[in-house]
Amino acid sequence: MYTTEFLDIPPLAGAHGTVTLPGSKSISNRVLLLAALSRGRTVIHDLLDSDDTRVMLAALAQLGCEVTQAGSTTVTISGLGGQAPRSPARLFMGNAGTAMRPLTAALAVLGGDFELSGIARMHERPIGDLVDALRQLGCTITCTGVEGYPPLRIGQPALRLDAPVRVRGDVSSQFLTALLMALPLAGHRASMHGEAARDIVIEVVGELISKPYIEITLNLLARFGIAVRREGWQRFIIPAGSRYQSPGEIHVEADASSASYFIGLGALVAPGADGQGIRIQGVGAASIQGDIRFVEAAQAMGAHVTSGPNWLEITRGAWPLKAIDLDCNHIPDAAMTLGVMALYADGPTTLRNIASWRVKETDRIAAMAHELRKLGATVEEGADFIRVTPPATPAHWKTARIHTYDDHRVAMCFSLAAFNPAGLPVRIEDPKCVAKTFPDYFEALFALAQAAPGRIPVICVDGPSASGKGTLAGQVAERLGYHYLDSGALYRVAAHAALRSGRSLEPENEPAIADLARQLPVTFSGERVLLDGSDVTEAIRSEEGGMNASRVSTMPAVRAALVALQQGFSRLPGLVADGRDMGTVIFPSAPLKVFLTASAAQRAERRHKQLISKGISTTLDSLRADLEARDTRDSTRSVAPLKPAADALQLDNSALTIEESVETVLRWWQDRQPFGSS
Repeated sequence: MYTTEFLDIPPLAGAHGTVTLPGSKSISNRVLLLAALSRGRTVIHDLLDSDDTRVMLAALAQLGCEVTQAGSTTVTISGLGGQAPRSPARLFMGNAGTAMRPLTAALAVLGGDFELSGIARMHERPIGDLVDALRQLGCTITCTGVEGYPPLRIGQPALRLDAPVRVRGDVSSQFLTALLMALPLAGHRASMHGEAARDIVIEVVGELISKPYIEITLNLLARFGIAVRREGWQRFIIPAGSRYQSPGEIHVEADASSASYFIGLGALVAPGADGQGIRIQGVGAASIQGDIRFVEAAQAMGAHVTSGPNWLEITRGAWPLKAIDLDCNHIPDAAMTLGVMALYADGPTTLRNIASWRVKETDRIAAMAHELRKLGATVEEGADFIRVTPPATPAHWKTARIHTYDDHRVAMCFSLAAFNPAGLPVRIEDPKCVAKTFPDYFEALFALAQAAPGRIPVICVDGPSASGKGTLAGQVAERLGYHYLDSGALYRVAAHAALRSGRSLEPENEPAIADLARQLPVTFSGERVLLDGSDVTEAIRSEEGGMNASRVSTMPAVRAALVALQQGFSRLPGLVADGRDMGTVIFPSAPLKVFLTASAAQRAERRHKQLISKGISTTLDSLRADLEARDTRDSTRSVAPLKPAADALQLDNSALTIEESVETVLRWWQDRQPFGSS
């Protein structure tokens, strides 16, 4: 997952391949709570591992449920089965509406001493209609801040079940979902107090929005033993005597809302040379999630979609996409993706009946309108609609910094703007917000996407031995979310791999070592170097490892083999590479080249501290002499001598801290980017 301040996505030109989606957030948090309320143990497979589900799991553990995790996507819940939850409890719900609202209702019915709070945005999201409905039942709920909004305090109820419970349906379907999940507990509690069993009726006031989410709730309630009767969309009856019972095991469908980004991707890009588009694993046309109907909207815009029981395949059809005018009440979350797809349409696209966008993680109508305008679109917004007119020509597209408002769906849908016809990059601010539902979204996108030729950004950091280029390059890569290449380590790994395979480092073995180097299975993970999955960091960093690297670096065939390998590290979203010939030989077209220097005395002192910390005895004078000799060899060798590229920026870090050096390089990089302060 990207945890950087921002993520720059270079111009993207194509995409194809297969993506496997994480579990549905809506299903995951419903299943977790239902399992907690049931009698027995429930094993939940394919659970979404995200901020919102971690919030729910932490809350359930606080309330006394036994929670056992096996990996990140399988959880076993031992349910309360009618027992009172642990009280008092202070529960922090983050910005997880799918956890806050149903848990509020369940705890209000069960009773106890509970406080529920969240981040600042959660305290701006209305919950008053749910609170009012629960108070009708005799639940004790106090809004401790602003009336109608969290944070909340919950006490003991005096339940009254003799009249229908009325709740508004035109603000959020989560209010009705919360009641449907909580009220079977009310019937059970009443029977425990000797009251006659009776049906419990919920009546919806006004038009019910987001009906497909209620379908999900009803489907899952049935899996846990609650067979709700529905009279249209206005009246729901929970039969007398209903009891939660664990199904034993349950699998969570992949998230149909998350599928929308890849459905949109398939609609935007030309298929690969073999005709392959985008294949999505984990969800199919038979999904119980309403957002699967996003497929229909994509088809209306021109996409070709085929599907099976657990997969979808999407290829581009009409181009440009067809503008649409659509009531999006049935796909409120996925419809945001249509707003970005509208940038590629042949006219204005209107998305209607989306008033619920106003009360989501942010005011999504306002947020989408503002960010789409940054890209060059003309946008009209109303209380419950948005109309997007795309940029008239490629020249009307603009580079943009997309503010994400701590909203995962804003970050994900706007990544599709990187496929713009103007070949402009897009900056996504706060990319880690996707952790709410799809922590590895950008990694999944980059595994499918191809950048326009020559447009993957590369920063080269060259310099003499012990100048600190590895530390500098690694930290710059971390700050930008880019891949990192330690080219010097490749020679060390090549030598290590050759010796491990039984080959000596003699000249007669040069062809065999070169063959091995061409397919060297090496990866960099932070400061660790992995060879075919095994950590070889310590082995190659030894003095012997350095000498072995010098031996293979003199072999022309090995150097040629490693050139292609090094160039292969240039992958989305970008690369920071350090070495001695990155800017002159390996990446001569890199947009930023840094030549890092420091005095021999300063470098000897740094190396001395490093060796002493490892228990290796040495002297400053010998180290300085060794470094000066190595500088001479490196700068006078016939192949790829150490020297600054003609357009390199020189940075003498003799008197600088590593933090100061990193900030200098980042400033140079930012100065070369097209993003303004919009």
